[in-house]
Amino acid sequence: MLKTDRLRALADALGRQNVMRLRDAAALLGVSEMTVRRDVAASPGQFTYLGGYIVSATDVPNTAGYSLEQEKDHFAQAKAEASAFAAKLIADNETLFIDCGTTLTTLARLIPAERHVTVVCYSLNVAEILRRKPNVRMILLGGVYVPSSDSFAGEESIEMLRRMGINKAFISAGGVDPARGVTCWNFHEVALKQAAMASAVERHLVVDTSKFGAVKAVRFSQVDDFDSIITEKGQELRRRN
Repeated sequence: MLKTDRLRALADALGRQNVMRLRDAAALLGVSEMTVRRDVAASPGQFTYLGGYIVSATDVPNTAGYSLEQEKDHFAQAKAEASAFAAKLIADNETLFIDCGTTLTTLARLIPAERHVTVVCYSLNVAEILRRKPNVRMILLGGVYVPSSDSFAGEESIEMLRRMGINKAFISAGGVDPARGVTCWNFHEVALKQAAMASAVERHLVVDTSKFGAVKAVRFSQVDDFDSIITEKGQELRRRN
């Protein structure tokens, strides 16, 4: 395959799935990982290679990093109000996915004590809250620990999510933009979020309104992929294709 054909194929693949591991790109193109690295390095205006992942260069508009400690007090009241609306959707005997981030720690706290639910999570701050709830069965996904988001990432976790049946997935985000999609700071979150959304009957985006119009490091979905967007103003139902 010629270089121009490889670049076109890589661009098409990223257009479909937003982010791709280096080894998956090499397998798709039928070349070595080193060849993919050279192709990406030679096309800085089109692609960016970061930590084993390849994304479109236009999907990395921000260079500042994310810190859980810095984020936890930002718009705290709005995050709490959004989580309160989300908590009203939780019913007995459901399996839930609760994403990482400061907004959804509040959702974990607001699960009614009398609710008997199974909750899948991959962040320590959410797990610490859930373990104190006697009627919650918690499934903590493991892998490599990522301090900035107090969460884990691993291939086994992604495969486990793909095999699960999830009633409701509550997803966090760093940015929500109609044109650029729903974005987050951390590359390791992308596959986990996407796997949980694919396995869920209902997908709910839980954010405060300060996230609207913002674009963070990497896109993991489009706005219309969600059944609803929940903010401090309430729940906005959306039509799924």
